[in-house]
Parts: sequence; C-alpha cells; structure tokens
Amino acid sequence: MTYQADPITMQVIRYAMEQVADEMGHTLVRTARSTVIKEIVDISCAVFDRYGNTIAQAHHAPMLLTGFEIPMRSLRATFTDDQLDDGDVIVFNDPYIGGQHVMDLVTIAPVKIEGEIVGFVGSIAHHSDMGGAAPGGVAGGFNEIYLEGIRLPMVKLYKKFEEDPELFGIIRNNIRVPDKTLGDMRAQASADFVGVRRFKEIYARYGGEVLQKSMEMLLDYSEKRIREGLKDLADGTYSGVDHVDDDGRTDEPIRLQVNIHKKGDEVTVDFNGTAKQVQGNINCPIATVHAAVYYALIAVVDPHVPPNSGCYRPFTIEAEEGLIVNPRMPGAVGARTNTTQKITEAMMLALSEAAPERVMAGCHGNITNCGFSGFYPDSGKRFVYIDIQGGGAGARPTKDGRDGQDSHLARFRNTPIEAVEMEYPVRIERYELIPDSGGAGKYRGALTVRRDIRILIDDVSFARYWDRQKFAPFGLFGGKPGSKGYFVLNPGTDKEQPLKSKGLDYLNAGDVVSLRLPGAGGYGDPAERDQAALLADVRDGKVSLKSAREDYGVVIDPETLAIDEVGA
Repeated sequence: MTYQADPITMQVIRYAMEQVADEMGHTLVRTARSTVIKEIVDISCAVFDRYGNTIAQAHHAPMLLTGFEIPMRSLRATFTDDQLDDGDVIVFNDPYIGGQHVMDLVTIAPVKIEGEIVGFVGSIAHHSDMGGAAPGGVAGGFNEIYLEGIRLPMVKLYKKFEEDPELFGIIRNNIRVPDKTLGDMRAQASADFVGVRRFKEIYARYGGEVLQKSMEMLLDYSEKRIREGLKDLADGTYSGVDHVDDDGRTDEPIRLQVNIHKKGDEVTVDFNGTAKQVQGNINCPIATVHAAVYYALIAVVDPHVPPNSGCYRPFTIEAEEGLIVNPRMPGAVGARTNTTQKITEAMMLALSEAAPERVMAGCHGNITNCGFSGFYPDSGKRFVYIDIQGGGAGARPTKDGRDGQDSHLARFRNTPIEAVEMEYPVRIERYELIPDSGGAGKYRGALTVRRDIRILIDDVSFARYWDRQKFAPFGLFGGKPGSKGYFVLNPGTDKEQPLKSKGLDYLNAGDVVSLRLPGAGGYGDPAERDQAALLADVRDGKVSLKSAREDYGVVIDPETLAIDEVGA
C-alpha cells in the first residue's frame, strides 16, 4: 500500500508515535528497581524527529516532557550525525545544559536507518541516589550544585548496544545504592531500545518521506491550534505573584512574579519582579522554567492539543540570568520544584483575569520530596527510600478540587503502604485526608493528606524539601485559601517538635515523622455553594460543623446532621 502525507495519515502517525512513547514508559516502570520509578512513576518518555523536535510524549509527568526541548538542542550541538551509532544511548543530568536537577537522568537514543539519523527517542527518570551530601539528593538548603550529586555532561552510556564499563564504574563509585540506581539506568536504556525498534517499524511501514512530512504537518497543526486558541484571549499584560517560603538557609520569603504579555496569536512571558538567585537550592534551571510556562499556557489555551514542539512556537520566555528562574553556576537547584510549582501557580493567578473560566484556584504548590536512608540491620546493606507526597488540588470553575491528589506538572502516583513496608524499615501509621484543609468556596478546594512514618531502626537520615508553610494556597473570586502545611516530629508525645520544611536530620527507632501537606484554595463565593454538596461534605467528615457555620454560613444540627433552618 502507498501512503500519502495527508491529514489522516498525519493523525495515524501521531497516535502511533504516542503509543511508542507510552510503551517506552511502561517498559521503564516494569523493569525499574526503585519505588520512585516503579510506584510513584516519576518518569517520562518522548519521541523526536531528526532535528530534535518533540513529536510525541508519553502520558506521564508534564514537567519532564517539555523539559526535553533544551536538552535536544544541546545534544544536536554536541554530537554530529556520524558520531552517533545505532545502539548508542546518551546520558546526562547537568541542569546547566538543559537538565532539571541531578537526580533526573535523561537518556536519548538515535534512530538510525541505512546510516542516516531519522529521529530520536528519550527517557527521563528520577533516581534514588546520585551521590552528593544527602542520601537521595532531596535535602533543601545546599548552596552549591557540587553538593547535590554527580553531574554528567552528555556522554555515551551505551555504545552500539554495549554498556560503557568505564562510565558505569565511575557512576558506581559515586552512589550509595548502585544496584538500584544502575538497574534503573539499564531500565531507561531498555525503554530507549524499545522506542528505537518501534520507531523503525513505523518508518518501514510509511517510508521516510511520508513520515518526515507527516511529522512536519503535525508540528504545524499543533502550532495552528495554539495560535487559534490565543485569539480567544484579550490582548494585554497579566501578572501574577507567589512566594517560596524560604531557600532553606534563611527564613526570608522569595518572590516569584510572572508577567504574561499577550498580543494577537503570540505570548511573551517575563519574570521582571522575581527575586535574584539565592544561596539555597530552590533556584530553578531554565529547562524546568520552560516546562512550567508551557504547561500553564497550554492548559488554559488548548488542553487537548497534541503536545509537541509546535505548541511552543507562539511562546517566548524571557528570564534574566541570575534570577531564581535562570541561575548562574554554581547555584544549587535540587529543590527547584518549590519554585517551578510557584511559576505555575502565578501563571494561573495571572490568567484568571484573562480566562476566569479556564483556571483553577491555588494548589498545594510544591512537590514534597523526602529521602530516608540507613542500613538494613540484618544485611548491613544501604537503603535509600524516596517518597513524594501529593496534597490539595485547587477548586475549578465548575467542580471541587480533587482530594489528596497531585497537581500541576508532576501527576505522580501514590506510593502504596504495602510497597514501602515490604522494602524499607519503616511503618506507615497514618494515611488520611485532613478535614477543613480545602478552602471554602462555591466549589471547595481539595482536602490534603497526612502521612505518618515511623522509623524502625536507628541512625536514619531524613532529607527533605517542600514549601507552603508560610503562604497558603490562594482562593479565587471569593473562594478562601487552603490550609498551610507543616512537618511534625513525634506528634502527641513529650518529644513533639515542628520541623523546618527544608533540611537534613537524623532519626532513631521509634521516631515518627508526620507529613501534613498543604490544602488547596476554593473557587467562588462560599455562600453560593450548593447546600446538598456542603451537607454531603459534613456527613463525610470533609468539612466540620464549625467550618460549615463560619465559612459557609450554614448551621447543621450535630445530632441529625441536617441543616438547622431555625439556627440558620
């Protein structure tokens, strides 16, 4: 059969490429060793054309997806076509050449047919440990990137399908859990090899000319949809401000401001008004900044557009070097998600003026990343347990927020209690929703979660970075803010004490860390909330009688749990 590069063939190839990316992701998750990959699914995969343009992305973390744009340009500038062979896998994690932070390893493999590069595939995954001063690499407050772990330039991990023993040896000597980390790296390579094979099958079916032309058409199609969507927004400048609580070294809040300049079918986003680079590691590398901006704009303008490089053509990002959103070496960036999430939150706040019916209220606004590490008493082997928590998702124009779920950019899964307790010397003693943590509104902000972790052995390091202890998730259009978050050590005992959101401590057997995540803001006037919905929340224990009375102005009989018309 002879195929033509027409709109129908273009869409068929689009979905075929998306299936390739998804199959790569499934391969990575099913062959990985660490819970952060196989349970939380802190990964993504993508397919690119021969120029490095993103053609298709797996349905995983958006923060990692759009973060491929700058790395692919770096790769094309680093290697010529004749330096890349079939079976090569390039690896890197340097935030200053397009990486995210050192814990996120990017692998990219060329698709080469008859000596010619016709495309690329790539994967990205968060690893359990990449060395550095803190096990798991998640401690806030470090002041140089050198403390955060081994930093790899673009170098070949595999050469013609064979591991590079020297590079594997260097990495092994610099990490705490080599069996897990190197196993996860091999899983990434396996995913890339699957992607290369599937790409070649599509090439064989449609031919190079039709495939290349269809990919060009797909990029143009996505660009056109974004430009058409932008025309529905009024021209103007829209600004939004949020704050990072602190940088882990001082208690000073850190301002983040986005300014969205929309004119016709184009948008420029700048960060004038944003704080300068700080000592602590909440600085955010430019690739992650692009991901946050692209994500917010696409979500508002056209959330169903095929996500590829064509989407980004109408967008320009201007970030002065030396700001927290474009730091200079050797600025530390390990906790950059504290800032990334605030970019998205500020974007939503700014766009609420231009498109109030398409945005959501403030979410928990950070990625709560904790790393526990010690030695198994029976074997003496090292373990590194990474746990990433969700929180409250903001209320929407027509719906409540999604209770206890992750929000913007990450979309990580819950780590099952059983999976944690089978692998690590900890016990999860509480995992529950927190009543009244969602901001009141016509539509209620989501409830957040509490997770209490008991340590079962002595001398366990506890590294973490998170945020929203000082600045609550915002409400919109009369909706009230969500709850702030906090960490508590040994709650309900005479040893109870609050913990800073960013840092590194050591725990012993019997210690309990209680993670109480931030909630989410409400949308619209609470007085307009449907009373049946409010009553259901009270009966489900999501909203207290006190909150119903004080926040919603509705009195509910504590005995019958019915609305008290007389008291109201």
